[in-house]
This record gives sequence, structure tokens and C-alpha cells, in this order.
Amino acid sequence: MIRLEKRPQPSRALSLSTPIMAVLATFVFGGLLFAVLGKDPVEALQTIFWQPLFGEYAFYYRPQLLIKGAPLVLIAIGLSLGFKAGIWNIGAEGQYIMGAIFGAAVGLAFYPAEGWYIFPLMVLAGAMGGWAWAMIPAFLKVRFGTNEILVSLMLVYVAEQFLASMSLGLLKNPEGYGFPGSRNLQQYAPAHNAELFAGSGMHWGVVAALIAVIFAYVLLAKHRLGFAIRVTGEAPRAARFSGVNPARLVLFCLGTSGLLAGLAGMFEVSGPSGQITIDFNVGYGFTAIIVAFLGRLHPIGILLAGGLMALTYIGGDIAQSNLGLPAAAIQVFQGMLLFFLLALDVLTHYRLRIGAAEAV
Repeated sequence: MIRLEKRPQPSRALSLSTPIMAVLATFVFGGLLFAVLGKDPVEALQTIFWQPLFGEYAFYYRPQLLIKGAPLVLIAIGLSLGFKAGIWNIGAEGQYIMGAIFGAAVGLAFYPAEGWYIFPLMVLAGAMGGWAWAMIPAFLKVRFGTNEILVSLMLVYVAEQFLASMSLGLLKNPEGYGFPGSRNLQQYAPAHNAELFAGSGMHWGVVAALIAVIFAYVLLAKHRLGFAIRVTGEAPRAARFSGVNPARLVLFCLGTSGLLAGLAGMFEVSGPSGQITIDFNVGYGFTAIIVAFLGRLHPIGILLAGGLMALTYIGGDIAQSNLGLPAAAIQVFQGMLLFFLLALDVLTHYRLRIGAAEAV
């Protein structure tokens, strides 16, 4: 008989090694998935992980790592603060959407004016849009004790409907010949989040992601609020005795994660994406959950995990075009990473025992 036995203390060695084990398990079972689909698993994995870095067109794909990785890291950093405290914001995708809408709306409101102040106002609006959307589940949890998982997740679908409404209504390009979508912000210089160095992939969203990593590291390691976040997640009862205010912590964690997700949306719509469209969101808010856990909720780990997930996005696109892999297969491959990470993470807190159960 195989059973799980709780460890006296979580295994630090397994805590550090399970992300690597999860990646290896994803390689194995992902390869089996590709084989079932009639593709050479070695070639598929090589296309996903090797071609973007060292292939013939790597000079084009490497900057894309920054472009794809920045929103993932920015959102995941915000989520990790809440996850560490046991506050589960699953609706970052909705906050990402609202940040993009608020930021784009401010930029388009000034069109065609010129002014250095337009982009900073867009940044502020994007941050506030994401923050305000996250405050809905935060307020409901603090005031009525609702479940933030359900509320934040349901608000994603509300945000998607609002996105469609804006694409077809208020933000629709009046010179777009009736097609849904806003003006292209890439063609409006004061509102364009352009590359800081041509061809590098480095834009203000990347800078914001790096600042967020530093901020989170200092907060968790050096600040009293970081201690409150850590102790609340590890020992909620001890946190209450130490004077931690649960309501304030909920508001801070959900608000911060919403703010960073909103920033990610604003930097995306004003840069790589360029415009508000019905299908603007591509799932960064959900993928960032994988990034947060793969990085062990640690800022440096999240930075590395964001690069890895960005690699699967870029390599997955290459595999779709070169090998004919369906997009759904790439999404399943990414999902496997979270599945194996959570499954193997059980071994951090429990050990496997084989044999008859002891009589009670």
C-alpha cells in the first residue's frame, strides 16, 4: 500500500529541485504528446527550446524573449505577493485587460495632440485600471467574506465583454472602415511604447518588470510588510497574534497585483500589440500563475521562469508554423508544466511510504 506521510518540516532540497523535476517531466510527457500527434518529439522540443536561442533566425527571436517575458514577470511578481500570504488572485487576466483599456483610452483621448505628458498619464491610467478592477474582489472579501478566487476569476469574463464593447464602440477607430478595434498606438508617437534601443526588444514594460523584481525582493527580504506577508502565509494564527491586520493585507496584495497586471496591459497595448481589439488578451494573466509557482514565488525565480515561459510562447509559434503543431498542443504543453509542478510539490510536504498502514 502506498500512502503519504506528512513531513515534520517541508524539505528544502525538494522545494528547490521540484521546478527542475517538473520541467524534465514536462519534456518527457510533452514529447509523448507530440509523438501521439505524429511529430518527432526530439525535433519538436528542439524547435521550441533551441531554435529561438540558437537557430538560423535567433537574431529576430531573442528580442522577443523580452517582449513576451516582460508582461509575464510583471504580472507574476504581483501574484506572488498574494500567493505567499494565502490570498489567491486568479483574475489577473481581467486586470491586465482593464489596464490596457484605461491606458489606451487616455492616449486616444489626446489624439492627435503632441506632448511628453501623454505616455506618463497612460501609465498612471493603466495602473489605476488594473488596481480598481482588483479592488472589487478585495473589497468584497474584506467587507462580506467572499471568496476572492471565484470573484476575481468571474471578473475576467466581465472584462472580456467590456473589451469587446470598447473595440466595437467607444474606442473603435473612426477611420477604420467599420472594422472593430482602436487606432494603432504604434502610429501615434506620444502614446507609443517604443523600443528604447532599436532591435533589442527593450521597452518600458521590460524596465518596469525589472523594477518590480527588485521591489519585491527588497519588500520580502527587508521590510516589515514583507515579513507580514510571509508569516501570514506560513502561520496565519501567529500573524494575527503579531499584530498583522488581515484586511489591510488583502487590500495591499490584491491591489498591488492588480496594479502590476494593469501596467502589463498598458505597456502591451501601447507597444507590441498596438491597439485595443476583441482578441487583445492572449492569456498572459493565467500563464503568469504558472510563472509565479515555477519561480517558487521568489522574485529572482520568477524572472527566470518568465524567460522560460516566454521561450515556450516563441518556440511554440515556430513549431506551429514549421512542424504544423496545433496551438492547443502548445497550450497543453504549458499546462503540463503547472500540473507536474503542483503534483511534485506535494513531495515537499509529504513523503511516500510503501507498506501496510499502522493500526490506530
